[in-house]
Amino acid sequence: MATNYHHGVTVSETTDLSTLITDIDSAVIGVVCTAEDADAEMFPLNTPVLITRVAKVLGKAGKTGTLRTTLKAISDQCSPQVIVIRVAEHKDQAEQNSLVIGGTDKEGRYTGMQALLSAEMRVGVRPRVLAAPALDSQAVAAELAVIAEKLRAFAYVGAQGCSNIEQAKAYRNQFAARELMVLWPNFICFDIEAKQNKSIPAAAHAVGMRAKIDATQGWHKTISNVPVNNVLGMDRDVYFTLQGTDTDSDQLNAAGITTLIKQNGYRFWGSRTCDKEIYLFESYTRTAQVIADTIAEAHFIYVDKPLTPSLVKDIVDGINKKLTSYVTAGKLLGARCWYDAEPNTAETLRNGQLTIKYNYTPVPPLENLSLVQEFTDEYFATFSKSVNN
Repeated sequence: MATNYHHGVTVSETTDLSTLITDIDSAVIGVVCTAEDADAEMFPLNTPVLITRVAKVLGKAGKTGTLRTTLKAISDQCSPQVIVIRVAEHKDQAEQNSLVIGGTDKEGRYTGMQALLSAEMRVGVRPRVLAAPALDSQAVAAELAVIAEKLRAFAYVGAQGCSNIEQAKAYRNQFAARELMVLWPNFICFDIEAKQNKSIPAAAHAVGMRAKIDATQGWHKTISNVPVNNVLGMDRDVYFTLQGTDTDSDQLNAAGITTLIKQNGYRFWGSRTCDKEIYLFESYTRTAQVIADTIAEAHFIYVDKPLTPSLVKDIVDGINKKLTSYVTAGKLLGARCWYDAEPNTAETLRNGQLTIKYNYTPVPPLENLSLVQEFTDEYFATFSKSVNN
């Protein structure tokens, strides 16, 4: 009996497609906070806790320390995924720094902000927007920059202990990381527990704004010049005018400090990181981070597949499609992926090594707009004609 005979239609399916590259979640917040009276079951010490509805856990965040005020500032902007690391509170500053920075305990578990490194394995998502509001002393900020680099994340820190512009500038000069942005001064908000206005660390609002902007505009837009919700004032005076060239805001921005202004509401003003060479803007750093992780994570399934020319073509084609979509969406000015034969020698290919290259140009923020106003006589030429008509 013939087994290959069929009178009808045969359908075969194939999954031989180029790489489908999906975006990573760039707006997962990671915060380190204190709250001695927080619900210990909800927020165990030195343990990554994933929150998906921030407003719903405020009642368990306690009334002391920094946890509740931080979560409230975030929830006022949006409702992102937030990973919380609660650390113990201590009156001695050196001891508090040690608790916040953390390390490993006797069982080898990470403590303090080091627990952010294990968050993805513990709760399933990686924190990419980091802060330790009100706890970010110089020592803490320096370590936070290290954690941000390891996680390919971005961190916001306040210029702690700085009461004037000169002190803030001196504080900013202690750092050089592209993953770090220094903020000064802080916002004033109404605290319903204290029943009065209080100074709230700007870093708490910054991470909320970062998550909100990622969702509404994209990671290529900086946090600068976007209205911040539920803010009543600033805890230091900052002189700002849009056309002034000798202002406090210009002085702070020139020093690489993002400040606060009141112009149609309260806003962050400034887009600079602590890098003065290449990754000048927050958007440059985050573009590099998001593209690198998006493309790398999409190719996990390709590892250990047979290394054939068709596999290489699929990889290049998939990356080019993704980069083109970013250009079309206005998130990149241009980008391209290609196979370069030079690094892919017979020896490297024989050893299972493949090198694919791609480049991109990030979108800079319009930081300085020059408008040229010219006085001219040319329109007097039609003056009499206009009168007579």
